[in-house]
Amino acid sequence: MSTDRSRRDFVKSAAILGAAAAVVPSAAGATPPPHDRSAPPSNATLTPHPGPLADVARDEAYWAQVAAKYRITPRTTNLEAGFFGMMAQPVLEAYHGYIDRVNRESSYFARREYPAMFRTARERVATFVGAKPTELAFTRNATEALQALIGQYNRVRAGDTIMYADLDYNAMQWAMNALAARCNAKVVTLDIPEPASYDNILAVYTKALDANPRTKLLLLTHCNNKTGLLLPVGAITKLAKARGVDVIVDAAHSFGQVPLTMDDMGADFVGLNLHKWIGAPVGAGALYIREGHLDAIDRAHADESAPADRIESRMHTGTTHFATVMAIPDAIDFQLSIGIPQKAARLRYLRDRWVHAVADVKGVNILTPEDAALTGAITGFRLHNRGTGEANRALAGTLHDEFGIFTFQRTGLAKGDCVRVTPTLYNTPADADKLAAAIRTIAARG
Repeated sequence: MSTDRSRRDFVKSAAILGAAAAVVPSAAGATPPPHDRSAPPSNATLTPHPGPLADVARDEAYWAQVAAKYRITPRTTNLEAGFFGMMAQPVLEAYHGYIDRVNRESSYFARREYPAMFRTARERVATFVGAKPTELAFTRNATEALQALIGQYNRVRAGDTIMYADLDYNAMQWAMNALAARCNAKVVTLDIPEPASYDNILAVYTKALDANPRTKLLLLTHCNNKTGLLLPVGAITKLAKARGVDVIVDAAHSFGQVPLTMDDMGADFVGLNLHKWIGAPVGAGALYIREGHLDAIDRAHADESAPADRIESRMHTGTTHFATVMAIPDAIDFQLSIGIPQKAARLRYLRDRWVHAVADVKGVNILTPEDAALTGAITGFRLHNRGTGEANRALAGTLHDEFGIFTFQRTGLAKGDCVRVTPTLYNTPADADKLAAAIRTIAARG
């Protein structure tokens, strides 16, 4: 596929986020006061907002209904939702019920009735991500899934090359390093440009792949946990596959944050979380291996409990947390009651609300671009180009201690550390405005 056509497809896929990005935050006007976050969560039934996405994103009455499904601590304004996703109250209540049932019925339930519920949960996840149930195995998180995919990948030979970027998750970089050391292979790293664009991202990967013709495995992070940049993984995967390179995608932050399917990414190996943007209980993730590609991934610890032609043999965690798996369909149901396009539009609107308010402030360095297809909810920033760990820990500390806003420092970027901001469904424009005012105040101090 030509670069021009890839770009057209990429722009088309950005239409949903673009609708939200087109909303000028200041045009939202005065917003209704937020719901009482200490009040009991609402029992009202949600349905996806039927309006145009640009209007949906700023319908504060509707999003107050959504936010009312969460019980929020009054201790801080939490803009660090990227660690894990709080369960909405309907999911939490279902989860508590499952814990009680498992504990009450014990192994009788676990052996006789749970297997069917496990299969149902896997089928629901498969439908949600656009996969076949036989292509998915549950894990405890994306890290566990990706460590299995990388560590059990068997096509690297001595003298081959494996490749990753500065924005890839640190634990996955370490797993790639360990694979290279075990196979006596070469590690090539690349730096994602700042500022990033579709074209310069593609150019960096094209140059790196062309310069390293013995590359066998490429790690890509769709939405990285540092700046929130959304890589055009579909286009990069095509570049890699055309050169005989396998791709493993870290989609820990992708599903549930932006509309996405496995076919959109095009990779044969993916690790994902269910407890971040899908809002399942902590301890839920999944490993994806496209049909026909199992042979590239060795069995887990020579596991013979499942046939070699089934994905279960590639991931063996032992006894799982029954109630966590049982709650996954409830989490998916809640997300679908809002709608992923609607959710993505709202999150992008909240991101733009604070970013646009500080983008022209001297000394504020925003690390994700305005391109609707390259940015979702998460955005990293620095002040006065200070990329040291000390400076960004202090910045996050000031936001918390002085302004009551919880964010988090991220490290590992080629150009230095940053502070990550991650709004979610219970956040409001007032939260974004509070952050923007704090950043302006701190930046003015020099």
